Amino acid sequence: MRARLTVSLCAMLLASSVPAGTPSTAPIEALEARIRALEAQTREVLAALDQARAEIASLRAAPTQAVAAAALPESAAPSSPNAFNPAISIILNGSLAQHSLDPETYQIAGFPLAGEAGPGARGLSLGESELSFATNIDEKFYGQLTLAVESEDGEDGIGVEEAYIETTALPAGLSARAGRFFSNIGYLNTHHAHTDAFADRPLAYQALLGNQYADDGVQLRWVAPTDVYLELGGELMRGQSFPSGGAARSGSGVRTLSVHAGGDVGDESSWLAGVSVLDARTEDGEDGFSGDNRLYIADLTWKWAPNGNTRDGGLSLRSEYLHDTRDGRYLDSTQGIDVPWAGSRDGVYVEGVWRLNPQWDAGYRHDRLWPDASGPFASDTDPVRHNLMLTWRNSEFSLIRLQYSRDDAAPAQRDHALTLQYQAALGAHGAHKF
Repeated sequence: MRARLTVSLCAMLLASSVPAGTPSTAPIEALEARIRALEAQTREVLAALDQARAEIASLRAAPTQAVAAAALPESAAPSSPNAFNPAISIILNGSLAQHSLDPETYQIAGFPLAGEAGPGARGLSLGESELSFATNIDEKFYGQLTLAVESEDGEDGIGVEEAYIETTALPAGLSARAGRFFSNIGYLNTHHAHTDAFADRPLAYQALLGNQYADDGVQLRWVAPTDVYLELGGELMRGQSFPSGGAARSGSGVRTLSVHAGGDVGDESSWLAGVSVLDARTEDGEDGFSGDNRLYIADLTWKWAPNGNTRDGGLSLRSEYLHDTRDGRYLDSTQGIDVPWAGSRDGVYVEGVWRLNPQWDAGYRHDRLWPDASGPFASDTDPVRHNLMLTWRNSEFSLIRLQYSRDDAAPAQRDHALTLQYQAALGAHGAHKF
């Protein structure tokens, strides 16, 4: 519009400046040609300007997208073509431990040691470190491989801790996972050990889960579209690992169900609670059991922090109660033992951790077990352990922890243990779970 008006004005001015009767219109035609050329150039400049504005808008949106990606769970964060593929994370873990009793003679009254139950070695120890690879495979799948590196009895070893793929684009709050992974039962079982507030797992986890239950299988979870967080989950596992064994039912010996709910209370408190059940058909388990076993877990976590800022201070309270039932037989071919094993056993822990400031944590945990009164491991002694810890963090990537434990796990066997632990995180590492 402005260009046409300019042409008209120029034409009028030229017409008024040419004497009457002059036949030549060459100057006007030349000027109109020049203006048409300028109009064409203007259109090109405007197109380039529109493109530049679009690029600026895209760049302005990029930080917002990055923040949104950081808020997603580690397994659901979108991939970037500029990000390293895959992300590599290394957790270094070591300790210096002193025990008043020889760890080689350690027992838990009423509970045979299986899996990775029991105390660590005396003296300096590498412990268990982790090497993890994780990335979004494409727009629909995420993958993770975590290797456990440990040294035991002077021999180094590497094992597969987790190796799975997970969907990221199923509708209606659904997600599926397949491979080897930590079962979604309970609270601590889903967490890697380096995220724990204490240097070791509670007695209940050691005695009834062999420290932690991981197995090959498939998992389906659904998060309900409600204001309160509500997640339902089910798993079909191979049943090769303790507390099961033998991969019964044609390689699908374990089935689990879990329900977790959580939410906020005001601006300073939040909670998470759940109930889970593990149903297993076991054949020649590591503890000598064959038959049907079922494990129930109830968990509750409460966190409080001034203004909701858990980084600078606050209190975390957590408890889990485990109830194990057995209906089968205890077999020991080396001793020629074949006797019925039916009954139930229980375990619980309660812990509190006070974050004094961003660098210091202090905590106490109480562990207790109730063995079966009959059967091959009957006992009238209830194992008890008290744990005190103090943790110093130089940053979110490193910590040093001092822990004292008084362990009365068997009659006339009180173990006083003092552990100095270090941890360091190298490379990319996602945010920890609630």
